[in-house]
Amino acid sequence: MMIISLTLFSLSQVVLEAPDTVLIERVAGKRVDPQTGDVYHTTFDWPSNAEIESRLVVPEGITEESMVNSLVEYHRHTADVLRCFPKVTKNINADQPKADILALVLTFLNSTPRTAAPHTPRIVLLGPTGAGKSVQASLIANKYNIVNLSCGALIKEAIADETKIGEAIKPYVERGMMVPDNLVMKVLSDRLSRLDAVSRGWVMHGFPRTREQAESLKDANLDPNRVFFLDIPNDSVMERLVLRRTDPVTGERYHFLYNPPRTNEVKSRLHQHPKDEEEAVKKRLIEYHAYTEEIADFYETAMRINADQDPHTVFEFIESMIVNPLAKKHGED
Repeated sequence: MMIISLTLFSLSQVVLEAPDTVLIERVAGKRVDPQTGDVYHTTFDWPSNAEIESRLVVPEGITEESMVNSLVEYHRHTADVLRCFPKVTKNINADQPKADILALVLTFLNSTPRTAAPHTPRIVLLGPTGAGKSVQASLIANKYNIVNLSCGALIKEAIADETKIGEAIKPYVERGMMVPDNLVMKVLSDRLSRLDAVSRGWVMHGFPRTREQAESLKDANLDPNRVFFLDIPNDSVMERLVLRRTDPVTGERYHFLYNPPRTNEVKSRLHQHPKDEEEAVKKRLIEYHAYTEEIADFYETAMRINADQDPHTVFEFIESMIVNPLAKKHGED
């Protein structure tokens, strides 16, 4: 009998379809062995054993009339049910071997659900130092199997690999100077052009930092289709970063408020990274806020999120916006 099968796999709905005449034939031909409970069919699965054949009976309650009544009731309600799930329904022809039907159903259920979000997400996370951009990028990349791109990590990788562009960047990094935008864009373009980034999408943090850099991405046809500002007060940033410490012996990371050392011995040997010193953090905050307004003007449809809360709460907000339809620009139909 044809049924609508509602599953819990991403709210997918599978509709097994077959002509009414086929369904009536299937039911009318059913026979049951009362001794073993095995089910046979006059057309598709008739026993070769004469003894079994002699004791087969028609199952109780199965008649052509009852089948017709069931089909009438099904057709009366099916359209209303299908209208409730317009975007997650898969119609499958049930007038074929069971193994083929099962294969089609499993293929559908195991496929990546399509959403209104871009097929290949291109996400940029913006925010001050300590806002949690790298944490959110990792969560997004793991959840959606997209490429996690850190601009700083890509620059270090280019230098370590001693590539031509890496050799050009190295003097700037060694002197603590800003790497020119054209060199950074070369590194990014090479990475974003690889097959995994093109086919699966990407989430990037650490770039762009200025309007000019954002324009460079657009000019290279690498502009994002999702931009998030992770907003957090300066005081919260200072608390997060300045109180961080590392144990040089074990490599364990601590925080005097959130994860303090358990013994005085460990506390006495903790080391603060130079980037976490108060003046260094303040300098990075000043640099960020100097350009944040102009980059926000460039990304008019960017979404702002309160990053001064639990990382998984922040991720839930980001995720809810990732699966929303893209905002239309003014003047578009």
